[in-house]
Amino acid sequence: MASTSTAAFVGLAERGPVAATRVTNWTEFQRLYGSFSSEGLLAHSVFQYFNNGGRQCYVVRVTRAEARTASVSLRNRAEQPVPGLTFSAMSPGAWGNTLVLSIEDGTEDPGNTFKVSVRRQTDPAVVAPGLGATDPVEEFDNLTTDPGASRFVASVLEAESEFIRAVLLEENTAVQRGLLRGGGAPELPLETPVTFQINVDGDGFQDVTLPEEVGTVTAPEAAATAIQDAVRTLTRKKESTDAAAFTAFTCEVEGEGEEVRLVLRSGTAVPTSSVRVQPAEFNGAADELKLSLAAGGRPEDGSALRRPVKADLVQIGDAAVQGDVTAVAPGIDGTTEVPEAMFAEAFGRLDNITDFSLLAVPGVGTPAMMNAGMAYCANRPLRDVFYIGETRHDDITPEQAAVFRRGLTAPNSYGALYFPWVKALDPTGKSRDPIMLPPSGYIAGVYARIDASRGVWKAPAGTEASLNGVVGVATELSDVQHGTLNPIDVDVIRRFPQAGVVAFGARTISSDPQWRYVPVRRTAIMLRVSIYYGIQWAVFEPNDEPLWSQLRLSIGSFMTTLYRQGAFQGASASQAFFVKCDDETTTQTDIDNGVVNVLVGFAPLKPAEFVVVKISQKAGMASG
Repeated sequence: MASTSTAAFVGLAERGPVAATRVTNWTEFQRLYGSFSSEGLLAHSVFQYFNNGGRQCYVVRVTRAEARTASVSLRNRAEQPVPGLTFSAMSPGAWGNTLVLSIEDGTEDPGNTFKVSVRRQTDPAVVAPGLGATDPVEEFDNLTTDPGASRFVASVLEAESEFIRAVLLEENTAVQRGLLRGGGAPELPLETPVTFQINVDGDGFQDVTLPEEVGTVTAPEAAATAIQDAVRTLTRKKESTDAAAFTAFTCEVEGEGEEVRLVLRSGTAVPTSSVRVQPAEFNGAADELKLSLAAGGRPEDGSALRRPVKADLVQIGDAAVQGDVTAVAPGIDGTTEVPEAMFAEAFGRLDNITDFSLLAVPGVGTPAMMNAGMAYCANRPLRDVFYIGETRHDDITPEQAAVFRRGLTAPNSYGALYFPWVKALDPTGKSRDPIMLPPSGYIAGVYARIDASRGVWKAPAGTEASLNGVVGVATELSDVQHGTLNPIDVDVIRRFPQAGVVAFGARTISSDPQWRYVPVRRTAIMLRVSIYYGIQWAVFEPNDEPLWSQLRLSIGSFMTTLYRQGAFQGASASQAFFVKCDDETTTQTDIDNGVVNVLVGFAPLKPAEFVVVKISQKAGMASG
């Protein structure tokens, strides 16, 4: 049976992806989209959805037209540096200005890779050292600027980071001769024979044997000359290797005193140039020369200079453009009001998602928004979604609710309207008084809770449809006021002494009596989706009586199971539903066109909106 209670919420959030994203709990929502904010009431509604019984939902974040993404560009490590990489927040908004980066050498290959740590400011007003930043919330090690590598920085951050993205800039094309810097001063004199293996520019490891007189030298410069001469005599093993890698190979001494070390460089300057050294099987000279990785040798490939400069703390979106920072773009939320059209356009991001069945735009209660929401649900190819609408924040009288209802120009059975807004304690603690919240998040949670306990055919209303987390309603309605709203399809939220605040209406916005009630329309949606996906096996089967018989059996079995669960009215299964698939529903023309038609009918359960109790007095008896 298809899921009936996964909701999709569209709205403004502090941060987060703009594509439709599934979240399975409130903690995950906070991690992706931030917490309660002044940006809108999306966070409040998602929280109450989970608080009232929701299990999972999709979130579609809407941003203002003037919203901008925070970013910072850093230089590369070349001697004449140019802008190397741009790091940006993963989504638009001022929230990105609170991100702080640290750039260090990578752990496994510090000469070629780097590490990025992401911190967040707890107090944006702090500008002193530390920037008021937290401990790292994310760390990404052993990153590279090589687009073909598995740890390419842009690819890793795109796949793994919840905060930042990176772009390798076009001008960042620095190339050096690949080198190997020794891990320290060589242990001289060396024991002979001096043999090690070297791999230049990926040509493959070859044995290098130094002359015996090297065993008597104590000056690093003499050892360097011997190594350079020996490597230059090697010949390439691969035709693709530039011969200059060996003929122009150099070995020099760098530093003084205890800081002295050998530096080996390929003879070519291309991105793939490199030098690797390892001990020969019978000799550990590579370790004595401090050139092997085990001895601290640190190789740098030809493109290693493209890494971003080391940086202790760099603020994305708000760093000063100086030194190693080449450009900054602040994150902006924007201040203009978001029109209904932008929320309606965001519905399109849900077009390819088929496992949700409820839709709401919390806090955007206008007739235009509800018209758009119901139209989207009714026009989806499978008509598999139901819209939960609400009146405006300022609609606090039954008359205003009635005006709102009359303002709906395209009513249909794929939506329901709820009134009024509800009161809840402020989860941020900023207000001592209860705050007003839209009901759609609560109602979606109630739908999910009752679907799980009773089934989608049970009206999500009544004394068991209590709204958890509510301390009051914007308007206390009387029975008379309720009676004026119910016939015009306004579902009210009321407070009762024993039950508390409950949803006390279950009508769609439809003039068709067959689809007047929410559970009837939602049951039909569930049946349509379940049967559609349940009979995909029939595609490309021979379109004749054997197939029709299998379809009748398969769908009939499904409908019987639902009947036994109490989904339909009727004293018997034959009264509750029918499944017809034969030569009457599928004509020869249909067969020629590759079409098989299945007709399914069901007797829906309709809620008892009014319970009428008649009291009479028996003649001759006291009335008591």
